[in-house]
Amino acid sequence: MHLKLLLPFGIFTEKRDVLRIVAETHDGSFGLLPHRRDCVAALVPGILIFETAADGEVCVAVDEGVLVKAGPEVLVSVRRAIGGADLGRLRAAVEQEFLALDEQEQSVRVVMAKLESGFLQRFARFQHG
Repeated sequence: MHLKLLLPFGIFTEKRDVLRIVAETHDGSFGLLPHRRDCVAALVPGILIFETAADGEVCVAVDEGVLVKAGPEVLVSVRRAIGGADLGRLRAAVEQEFLALDEQEQSVRVVMAKLESGFLQRFARFQHG
């Protein structure tokens, strides 16, 4: 398989001759082998594992995103990724950085929704007044 791990601003890594890929979704982990049918999966913050003959097993902490397999091409597009650390450090990075930011983003979205709702209510009163 040909794996491309994409970030919003560029390519994090690109590997050819990938033997297997393991990714995390809302339903749990799932694996991809070269002859698996094409698929699309929504990824959650977690550890993406891929294996090549040259590099062996490689672990990368990824934020939420999407995985698309079409033939031998596998595109993984995520907001953030961290590599080059041992598995324990990567798991800690997922818990501290990616999940904590998601909580902050959720609270910002709640505040923005309240602001938008208040604006729409005032605008509706202005139109009817």
